[in-house]
Amino acid sequence: MWRRSICSAAIHAASRLSPPARCASSSASSSAVDSLILRSLKEHFLEVSKMSPPPKVNPPSPYAIVKGSLVRDGPALRREYNGEEITISVMRLANIIPAGAEADDDDGNESINQLFLHVDVSKSGNEDSLHFLCGLYPDAIGIHSVCLRPKTGTLSLPSMNKYQGRVFQELDQKLRDAFHFFLEERGVNERLFRFLQAWLYVKDHRNLMSWFKTVGSFINEPKKT
Repeated sequence: MWRRSICSAAIHAASRLSPPARCASSSASSSAVDSLILRSLKEHFLEVSKMSPPPKVNPPSPYAIVKGSLVRDGPALRREYNGEEITISVMRLANIIPAGAEADDDDGNESINQLFLHVDVSKSGNEDSLHFLCGLYPDAIGIHSVCLRPKTGTLSLPSMNKYQGRVFQELDQKLRDAFHFFLEERGVNERLFRFLQAWLYVKDHRNLMSWFKTVGSFINEPKKT
């Protein structure tokens, strides 16, 4: 319900802001339109700020939350394992498929019931990391692809054109099972779902609050003559 409230506030705000013909007549002054936008942004900012967040959930040990991950892009979780660094980034299904195509849960709460993980396993002194793209569900995890790529922040055109290996589903079943066990050993499994689901709820809320503020600041900024 918390996510539905956030989405409803965002959609309602957008409907109030466009198109200009719905906001004011063609003879309305620019300042009047700006005032209408600012008032609408403020109303929705206050509405969203009053929402109660979901219960706090801690990540499964020994994963730790990456500092500042709620306010910037990048990994949400990090841990060390036998000299390796494992980082996990997460996104929702709605970021991949078109808006409106995401199916509701049976209870109608529109909870985030499918997540996509970017898992990077890196070793000190090695320029590449082993990268997994996974689908995460409340009771299972599935691997979509596995490849070696430069460590985060060092992608280049030559590295993007580098051979990425076979399609995961075309690999031998024993090898696919071994990769699943590889991730399980490092704690990448369905036990991460509950935390990452709650983490995305909170990130959505913060992003929406920030959007209201930054758009309002832009509109309110004095025009240079």
